[in-house]
Amino acid sequence: MVDLSKQALNIEDLRRMAKRRLTKALFDFCDKGSEDQVAMRDNRAALDRVKIMPRAPRDVSTRDPGITLLGKRHDLPILIGPTGPAGFVWYRGETALARAAARANIPFTLASTSNTAMEKVVENGGGTQWFQLYVWRNPEAAFVTVQRALDAGFEALVVTVDSPVYNNREIDVRNGLVFPPRITGKSAIDGLLHPRWLLGTAGRYFLSEGRLPAFSNIHIPDEDKAEATGYVSASSGSFLNRNDTMGWDYVRRLRDVWPHKLLIKGILHPDDAVAAVEMGADGIFVSNHAGNVNDTAITAWDALPAIADAVKGRTTIIADSGVRRGSDVLKGLALGADAIAIGRATLYGVGAAGEAGATRALDILSAEIRRTMAVMGVTDIASITRENIRLPGQLPVSGHG
Repeated sequence: MVDLSKQALNIEDLRRMAKRRLTKALFDFCDKGSEDQVAMRDNRAALDRVKIMPRAPRDVSTRDPGITLLGKRHDLPILIGPTGPAGFVWYRGETALARAAARANIPFTLASTSNTAMEKVVENGGGTQWFQLYVWRNPEAAFVTVQRALDAGFEALVVTVDSPVYNNREIDVRNGLVFPPRITGKSAIDGLLHPRWLLGTAGRYFLSEGRLPAFSNIHIPDEDKAEATGYVSASSGSFLNRNDTMGWDYVRRLRDVWPHKLLIKGILHPDDAVAAVEMGADGIFVSNHAGNVNDTAITAWDALPAIADAVKGRTTIIADSGVRRGSDVLKGLALGADAIAIGRATLYGVGAAGEAGATRALDILSAEIRRTMAVMGVTDIASITRENIRLPGQLPVSGHG
């Protein structure tokens, strides 16, 4: 049995462990972005440009990293964001992530492209769970999924709005990756070269279900099922291509039918943030989709201050993309976010070692958050402001306090 506390000292260690275990195509799907990976690199560069301005000496012997998010108290200022391949990298990986989040007392967001039935994830995962929604070619079909998510007991609906067309992920095309997965000569060789994934994940699905995992949380009308063959290789007319007609009127319809918290994911412009507030959203995700959609998009971290200024506390702001350290979390909070969503960090963990790996990822981030709070000179999350960071060219502000 691997001792993760010794083998995985940081998120990058979990990434390397996941890379060894997963097939090349599946790891690249988790690890890479669209086109030339520019947005992915920019996400890290933007976070690295932000520097923490410590205040010392301070009594930081008692530190509380907890927050109140959408009316509920959580132990950390983070949540697990939607990551579709969780159930492909580990058997029932979505449930593993939900359990890890429940143990850490933070929210978990189930992706609509996951393969474990949402009802089972809610039942077996526990904790605070949200559901992320994509709107596919037939926009009316999404309302069936929304009703199902409501009946299952999800506490919030996260509507992704930044993906009107399918991502141009050239690396997946080169790797021959399609979803739902199918066995080809190339994928079979890739699987044989990674026996731990082949036996521990694919093999378990075959033994329990007689097939590789498939999408279980997307309502596909009968007339569209023949064309719903997977989104990487799908034709432009396939149901599983994204919907390019969705506007604010459609989002308002979702607002009308969803009685719980509604969040809009993929906001980068201040005017869109204000529009989300005005149509009744309870929160927004400031996000460039971790570099998966628009390879030339502004980063969440560059967009965040202006968005926070525009909404002026009228809605909850969650930010994501590129977070690998607890210090990144605190930087995002200082830039204006109320909480930070983690995607790849816990996905690497579950890909490396299932629930134990996801738990280890959260333990690492928790320890780093607490440690960074100490060296910053802060004892609670609410006291973190832009005065705790400096951007390039910005000089320390003199004053008292």
